[in-house]
Amino acid sequence: MINKIFSAANNGFIVPNGIAIIIIGITKYFTSFNNGTLIFSEFVIIPFLMGIISSWYWRNEGLSSKKLILQSIVNCLIAICLSMIFLKEGFICLLIVSPLLITFIVTGAFAGRAMFKRNNQELNVSIIALLLVVFVIDSTSEHHYQNMVADTVVINAPVNKVWKNVVAYKRIKVPGKFWLFRVGMPSPVESTAEGYYLGAKRKCVFSNGYVFDEKIVTYEENKNLTFDITDQPRDPEIMGHIDILRGQFLLKDNGDNTTTLIGNSWYKLYVFPTWYYDIWAKSITRNVHLRVMEHIKQLSENK
Repeated sequence: MINKIFSAANNGFIVPNGIAIIIIGITKYFTSFNNGTLIFSEFVIIPFLMGIISSWYWRNEGLSSKKLILQSIVNCLIAICLSMIFLKEGFICLLIVSPLLITFIVTGAFAGRAMFKRNNQELNVSIIALLLVVFVIDSTSEHHYQNMVADTVVINAPVNKVWKNVVAYKRIKVPGKFWLFRVGMPSPVESTAEGYYLGAKRKCVFSNGYVFDEKIVTYEENKNLTFDITDQPRDPEIMGHIDILRGQFLLKDNGDNTTTLIGNSWYKLYVFPTWYYDIWAKSITRNVHLRVMEHIKQLSENK
């Protein structure tokens, strides 16, 4: 019975995931000084290594390419379930990370199959050593990434009417159109302000009750509202992997009784590689912008 459980085929699932858990634990130790940042190695090097290890156990199974891909996807699903249990990651986060994990586990599996067919021990050791060097360098390096997203909407209303709805807006009742909002990601529903003046506190309320505390740092009536985020929620669904640092609304009077509204947001990422996660961060931030700005447009144009 034990031999069946720990057969070569099953070890191709058990061992890679076990090693991944150990390595991620070591990675957490090295990056504990960096606010829990999730690094490049955790999403690229470790999955790639998992694929190579799996191929070593499956090297005598005679797997077709299709079968190798399917078993690698199963490996990814196991890794995702373990992340949910041990790393306390939420559904949305795991949904976002899954294409990256699948890609590099499958790539690693095919690389491993090629490596073990050649049976070149020097080449195999060199590849593993290179992965180890990249992992160590990445784990001990400082990670920092900030970016800004800007969006524009033209509103058929004078600038003074738009301004009132920019500082604070009534509750959004329509459901979010963005697909991630539809599968459970919190979306903005209301913004309140204690006053229309510099230094006033604002609150941005999300659909699940989360509140972003804000402070107005630039108040140029009918022109510029800039606010810093002073406190934001932490949970497994996105927040904790990204910090929204600052928001801004710029208003431009077009001279024809219309207003151009520009929404800017500055954010900091705690997940790498940024070439992958920044695509998601931009998309999410942009859809938060557009949900709020379209609501401001509707309120301002309502006669």
